[in-house]
Amino acid sequence: MITVATLLLLRHGRTTANADGGLAGRRPVELDETGRAQAAAVGARLRAVPLAAVVTSPLIRCRQTLDLALPGVAPVVEEGLVECDYGAWEGQPLKKLAKDPLWPVVQQHPSAVVFPGGEAMAAMAGRAVAAVRAWDARITAEHGPEALWVACSHGDVIKAIVADALGVHLDLFQRIVADPASVTAIRYTPVRPFVVRLNDSGGDLTDLVLPKRRRRRRSAAAESDAAVGGGAGAGSVEPAG
Repeated sequence: MITVATLLLLRHGRTTANADGGLAGRRPVELDETGRAQAAAVGARLRAVPLAAVVTSPLIRCRQTLDLALPGVAPVVEEGLVECDYGAWEGQPLKKLAKDPLWPVVQQHPSAVVFPGGEAMAAMAGRAVAAVRAWDARITAEHGPEALWVACSHGDVIKAIVADALGVHLDLFQRIVADPASVTAIRYTPVRPFVVRLNDSGGDLTDLVLPKRRRRRRSAAAESDAAVGGGAGAGSVEPAG
């Protein structure tokens, strides 16, 4: 049995900047009509599972997403989940930015990018990964290994967290997609993370709920073992070996 909590990474719904083809960055852009509908739809899926905690980027588009998805829930703000500081790129049309000499570096070698007047992409990745791993350890300790929790954040931030979980270099993170209002599920174990959902925009989340079982002491390696042959599914209990 994988005795760790399950992180549900939620990207905010579509914003006015997304619809207009702009780079919002840390500007206070809000959800558009489509984004509000996306937030309501993902909420029906999230409310079907027991959530031990909900944390969020401080930006309003994430707060609006959670207000619509999980009304009555007071999320905890986590600064480590805030959008990358794109500096002078913030608020610019993507079509214009695509002509900037820095654009191909962002596409092919993001680990080397420092946005003018802003943040290094490697620094964004480091603080985001540190934040979710710290929260995951805390939630596992406080709520047990069957706990599920939500972290609402932004596209590049989520892609960086997924790249870390997959064990791939940040320079490959542009191969990962995180659509508005999508859910990506990660389980961190003592040896390796497991990415059990990626960019899920409509699937049932209830199979991610792990059954409560009598706990057995196992080595860190055993807790982190992958199921040879693929196993029985994300919510199943693996053999003890």
